Amino acid sequence: MQTLHHQQFVQLHQASQGVLLLPNAWDAASAKIFEASGAKAVATSSASLAWACGYADGGALPPDELLDAVARITRVLRVPLTTDMEDGYSQDPAEVGRLACELVDVGAVGINLEDGSDTPALLAEKIRAIRAALKGKPLFINARTDVYLRQLKVEGAPAQASIARLKLYQQAGADGAFVPGLTALPEVTEIASGVAMPLNVMAMPGLPAIAALQAAGARRVSVGPSPFQVAYEHARTSVEALLQQDLAPLLGPRMDYSAMNRMLTLVR
Repeated sequence: MQTLHHQQFVQLHQASQGVLLLPNAWDAASAKIFEASGAKAVATSSASLAWACGYADGGALPPDELLDAVARITRVLRVPLTTDMEDGYSQDPAEVGRLACELVDVGAVGINLEDGSDTPALLAEKIRAIRAALKGKPLFINARTDVYLRQLKVEGAPAQASIARLKLYQQAGADGAFVPGLTALPEVTEIASGVAMPLNVMAMPGLPAIAALQAAGARRVSVGPSPFQVAYEHARTSVEALLQQDLAPLLGPRMDYSAMNRMLTLVR
């Protein structure tokens, strides 16, 4: 099943399949809902998953908690799961390689791995360490560069700096290119045509329509922590209303109890 899911996930990035619309889950229930809604694959959001486990985003989540959460998600899913590893939760490439192997062992078929404010050379070294540790086991490595998201100071234009980093990551063994914060269509086209890996962009204010992104060369659109934020904002405002003696938000549109229970009862 692991190999089949990996093959399916790779195929979903091909141009002939259209753009891959990838919802980001934070636990088994959210992942199962997204699958039941028609998602062909599911991702985790590092922020959402960390928050759901009671930790802040940004490397605070213990790797054991990550592995347990991913195992719970893959137990219920019948579509491929890719997992956000942040920076690998370590500056030691060997440790990052070991964690990636453990994620494969609990059912992940892909990962995101970011450079953040570290040097591109370090991320390339981590990717090489993952490939060495996997010993040929398949894993889709989506290399993320934060040139746009963190507005990093780089030589030259951000698009060209991103392309240079992504080419380095591909040489190290990456399969995909992730550029969160990228929203301008001309730059989407420039990066998509400048890198021989499928380009992933992330939903955020100012992002063009999905059809326009696809025409510009993007092959994957993920949504980061947005589903978590939408769900928890509704929960927050509903409980605030409750505390003001207003039950209406909690008794309005909501996930059907029987449907949710049936969805998870059918899991083997």
